[in-house]
Amino acid sequence: MKKDKKKKQRRAEYKELILARLKRAGKKPLTFKELHKGLRSARGFDFESFVMAIEKLKEKGTIVEDRRGLRLADKGDFERCTVSRLNKTYGFVKSVLTGEEYFVPGKHMQGAMPGDTVLVRSYEGEGEKREAEVMEIEQEGFSKFTGEIVAEFGYLRIVPDTLSKFAMPFSNPLGIELHEHDKVMAVITQRGKRHSDHRCEILAAFGSSLRAAVCALSVLELSGITPVFPPEVIAEARRVSDEYSVRADIPSRLDLRDQIIFTIDGAATKDIDDAVSFRRTRSGYELGVHIADVSHYVTPKSELDNEAFRRGTSVYYADRVIPMLPQELSNGICSLNPGEDRLAFSCIVQLSRSAEIKSYKFVKTVIRSRVKGVYSEINRLLAGEDDPELNEKYKEVLPQLPVMKELADKLKKKRTARGAPELETQEGVLLINEEDICVGVQPYERGESQEMIEDFMLTANECAAKFGLENGLPFVYRVHEPPSEEKTEALKEVLVKLNIPFEFSGTPKPQELAAILDKVKGTDIGVILNSVILRSMSKAKYSTEPIGHYGLVLEDYAHFTSPIRRYPDLTIHRIMTALLSGESAEEVKKRFGKFAYASADQSTMTELTAMQAERSCEDCYKAEYLKAHIGEEREGIISSVTSFGFFVAMPDTCEGMVPVRALGDGEYSFDGMMTLRNENTGEQWRVGDKVRVKIESAEVSSGRVDLAIIE
Repeated sequence: MKKDKKKKQRRAEYKELILARLKRAGKKPLTFKELHKGLRSARGFDFESFVMAIEKLKEKGTIVEDRRGLRLADKGDFERCTVSRLNKTYGFVKSVLTGEEYFVPGKHMQGAMPGDTVLVRSYEGEGEKREAEVMEIEQEGFSKFTGEIVAEFGYLRIVPDTLSKFAMPFSNPLGIELHEHDKVMAVITQRGKRHSDHRCEILAAFGSSLRAAVCALSVLELSGITPVFPPEVIAEARRVSDEYSVRADIPSRLDLRDQIIFTIDGAATKDIDDAVSFRRTRSGYELGVHIADVSHYVTPKSELDNEAFRRGTSVYYADRVIPMLPQELSNGICSLNPGEDRLAFSCIVQLSRSAEIKSYKFVKTVIRSRVKGVYSEINRLLAGEDDPELNEKYKEVLPQLPVMKELADKLKKKRTARGAPELETQEGVLLINEEDICVGVQPYERGESQEMIEDFMLTANECAAKFGLENGLPFVYRVHEPPSEEKTEALKEVLVKLNIPFEFSGTPKPQELAAILDKVKGTDIGVILNSVILRSMSKAKYSTEPIGHYGLVLEDYAHFTSPIRRYPDLTIHRIMTALLSGESAEEVKKRFGKFAYASADQSTMTELTAMQAERSCEDCYKAEYLKAHIGEEREGIISSVTSFGFFVAMPDTCEGMVPVRALGDGEYSFDGMMTLRNENTGEQWRVGDKVRVKIESAEVSSGRVDLAIIE
């Protein structure tokens, strides 16, 4: 025992001497022989302890060895990663450069939290996945977080939703009344070298973490999304939304109030910002897309504009909307309500008999919508249903429906011909009862009129981008780049494993992806492959550079049709208006050049924030629904596989995870893409497999649902 203690002490002494020698040497490496020569003359030199000290320093990553010798490690020797997720005893980090994920034992996490940027040393682990050790926390990510109050050993603690599953002690300087299962927001006030050493304080309490509506509020608050507008913004909205401003501006506009113009939206929609009109011409068709003229009311650098820029987009979750603009505008003066005069910005397009764009013009107009069309009702009329009540409601627009359908069919045919992939994503509709509880989920069904409106809006958006390009304007385009090389290779591997033939060698053309999707349409693997191809694609974003839209197979594309709920649309309305009102292209460039760049960046960032928040809120509601069905068995399809389990998508669009621990004893291996295998029994689970599962647990606070396989 004394001998082991002495050896350990010697190793510690040698480590200090080695580090001191290497520090003096600076960037010049020292060979093993040079280090040994400098220390072997010391009294009682222990060669074995010396070698062990070097190996331990190398293993720790403190020193590195190459062909020239040994030297102190610097940051260039480590890999930059982000912490992706955390458990009580381990975590995972993802390489910023390659996207490769490394397993990190808890003792090597250094207290790093999800979202932190860290420098790691990676090495061959015991399993197939490489392991890593956090050497330095380069940049701390999270500070604010949400969590659930739990009782532990007679004390209240907070368990974070996403940071880790450690019950953290907290202080409560505001004296907020707290109870077990409360949903709260906290901020980390002190970090330690271990997660259990972190300290935090409570900032706010939202209510019971067992309620999805409460958890959604905390998600939104954490994301900086608030339903409340500042008083000065509300005051300005009320001031500019006076009906008199409509009447005063009519003489300067193209008056289209005598034309048959109407809107089509969901039954519950209140922010109605687009309307359509149709007419057959000698050479084809005239399509009118009439958009609420939001830029008339929201002027540059006003209180409304500053708030709209900050929000960037409206946020939709459950049965609610948090608008980009106050309701006085979004549901009032800028909503194209039937029978009311409204200021619009119209795109009037002349199309050939085959629905090719021949010419277009953008013009400021005044319109009066004939009816608030509802998708489900229009679908019934298009299907030929003879309902006296519907016929009465739509009597003014019924003659337009055959022309609308004819043009829409040709636009769809044109879109299919150019090879735009028709990705079928499974969206869920949450059924919320009067107590604000989610009592059901069902797949969203997109009918014929929804597709029609989408194609009409695509046409107007394409024309808007052409307008920006042809006039040399600073602009905000909606762009979508082709898949990256890494994602393309990953997609190829999945297609090979699924035995799905493909012909592309480099980056796939949209037409090639469309052909693959067409082959699997209606099959069990079709839904999964839609998801796989979607994940292989780049994310669409906003840019001042018109690089085109890969997914839509369009060279010119911008967002023009929703200025009530998207700031980039409002941006280009403002720029286009300036040119149409008489400013030269040069004047417009000077006035809006920097603004376009700022708008593109801000709009991309706020869109991502909104999407993540919407998804997290939906997860909470789905967990609330499934919590009432624990113990039930369901059919499902494995949608994705990881090293720690696999996810199962159920027919109602709910999804849950089967963790490895629920699969029984054995050693499990993950092929890195789509298969998890029990090496002891040979049993395996693969993306696309049909499985029967039981709902084991549902945590509303985090949206996590755990499932178990039914044999």
